[in-house]
Amino acid sequence: MAACGASPARAEEVASFEEYSRPLLDAVAALPPAEKAVLVGHSFGGQSLALAMERYPEKVAVAVFVSAAMPAAGKAMTLVLEQFSQETGPDFYMDCTLETSGDRQNPVEILQLGPQYLAQRLYQLSPREDLNLAMAKVRSSRWFLNDDATMKGNVLTAERYGAVRRVCVVAEDDASWSADFQRRMASWNPGTEVRGLQGADPMAMLSKPRELSEVLMEMADQYS
Repeated sequence: MAACGASPARAEEVASFEEYSRPLLDAVAALPPAEKAVLVGHSFGGQSLALAMERYPEKVAVAVFVSAAMPAAGKAMTLVLEQFSQETGPDFYMDCTLETSGDRQNPVEILQLGPQYLAQRLYQLSPREDLNLAMAKVRSSRWFLNDDATMKGNVLTAERYGAVRRVCVVAEDDASWSADFQRRMASWNPGTEVRGLQGADPMAMLSKPRELSEVLMEMADQYS
């Protein structure tokens, strides 16, 4: 995604959710006509995954949401965060900071995850070296709450987004959004296959790498 990983852009430089999701959208669009991809989304990357499913349903063999935001067809993507916020308070985010820049008409909210939040909410069951690396490499991010793509209820349709096969991999020991909340998001999407990973924190690829890899390989074999 833009302003993530190897991308040199900063969060405040990414103008829209569309631009943020562009690397994924371009990669899926570039697939050969007869080829389909197994797409995996993690955390709020699930929203970009949902947008790719809506744009190119014919190119997605199966979409796997790993402890990920899974919006509902016909509803705004922001519903996920709205529902989640009803169950948590401001203290939930501990030492995270939220800064606002830009003008009143187009505010830009930048989220910075704090070391306590990383240690206690996201990496509590992951190897210590992975937590230390995350603390050293953490980058600012955006939720795009005021973006047309996330605010409007007609962006994700049942005919396209809803038609793609999907799997929800629940991190059973997630201390960010609970396993119950992950299953609730799955329930918004009829036909979703749900798989649980015991002992997995939100970073299932670090806390339970072998188990997650086995699930992903099984899904690839089953749906490809």
